[in-house]
Amino acid sequence: MKPATLSYDALLASVEKLPDDGLAVTRRAALDHLHKHGLPTTRHEDWKYTDLTKIVDIGNQFLDGQWDQPTSQATGDLVNSIRDSIEADWLVMSNGIIDQESIAGLGQTGISVTRLSEADGEMEFSTPLSDLNAALLYDGLRIHVAADAALTRPIGILLVDDATTSPGMSQTRIEIELAASSTASFIEYHASSGSADHYANSVSNLKLGDNSHADYVRIQERDRSHNQTNRLTVGLGRDSRFNHCAFDFGGRLVRNDLTVDIAHPGATAAFDGLYLAGGQQHIDNHTRADHRVGPGISHQEYRGIMTGHARGVWNGKAIVHDGADGTDAEQANHNLLLSDKAEIDAKPELEIYADDVKCSHGTTVGQLDETALFYLRTRGLNEHEAKQILTRAFAQAIVSKSPIDSIHEMLTTKIAERLSGLMQGVEA
Repeated sequence: MKPATLSYDALLASVEKLPDDGLAVTRRAALDHLHKHGLPTTRHEDWKYTDLTKIVDIGNQFLDGQWDQPTSQATGDLVNSIRDSIEADWLVMSNGIIDQESIAGLGQTGISVTRLSEADGEMEFSTPLSDLNAALLYDGLRIHVAADAALTRPIGILLVDDATTSPGMSQTRIEIELAASSTASFIEYHASSGSADHYANSVSNLKLGDNSHADYVRIQERDRSHNQTNRLTVGLGRDSRFNHCAFDFGGRLVRNDLTVDIAHPGATAAFDGLYLAGGQQHIDNHTRADHRVGPGISHQEYRGIMTGHARGVWNGKAIVHDGADGTDAEQANHNLLLSDKAEIDAKPELEIYADDVKCSHGTTVGQLDETALFYLRTRGLNEHEAKQILTRAFAQAIVSKSPIDSIHEMLTTKIAERLSGLMQGVEA
């Protein structure tokens, strides 16, 4: 069967309707690249577990619906509830539209924020979904942290969409650069509302200068009928540190790609994640760490809890290139399946072309420990209470790794609420 494809004519018509600004050259080049290479299908090794047919269908409906330019929908209540729950300086993009007031409201010194449309020059796009993102991008944000700056409050990046009446599609792009010896923390929050089909495509690039330090937490809490693809590419400078933690609660089909490039000695990357899924949810996490020089460190741990007919995918890859002696690369993936219909596809990968390295990987898939359950029940707990305690403890191991301490309590509460819904069987 011929794979589903986005209509080139509809894409071209949409690109031509976008503003003639600093992104115009990039949009057309990205469209040409997308037309030449197409979107990935399940025939591609990295996509064999994740079928984009539904996303392509939503895209074509959206593009055929007399699309002119994105509009910011009625997301005010949702935006306010998220901003009120997390202490941070917030930048907001609603349905791909930048909230200019949020840029103007940043009060910290050492940080500057501009629009991508304000500068000429072609952006990088190296994958089919980043092609699509660049081709249909209305605008994006560029965040720069000055050399030696130490931001005292997290920068929140809120990407929120409303799909109320018809199929929707949004593109967001964030470019972040930390200059030498700077320190900053970021909270990237994805949310959505509405009952119509929706597809959100997000691309972020983060560059760390020498001796800089970035803490980064991504929280995805989209409506569980909506779809999202997300890519974060990280380049590390000499002796820089990158700590990342990701939490997936919502979405129907979600694909996250995280690529870390260690091209300078002394760099350290720690990236961890937790995905909770039930019903028909499909959550796919693909990570890749390229160790091009040594010494360098990349440690990752992802955990999943799934019930109903949910499916989780984890593919963690570490490549130790020739000459990257002194590399320390670790991968771990652990999963709990709370129903016999849930599924996990786990694929740890190591490619080692250097000699003096320390590398390990491992994955586990199973159910709750019967001995532990029995022990808790002998202490007066019923079966449901005992299962909740064990699953929360399993998830809390990732919360404790979150590099932004101020949101630990909020994350713990959200995990407890989500697990309660999953374990009550409401998403079978």
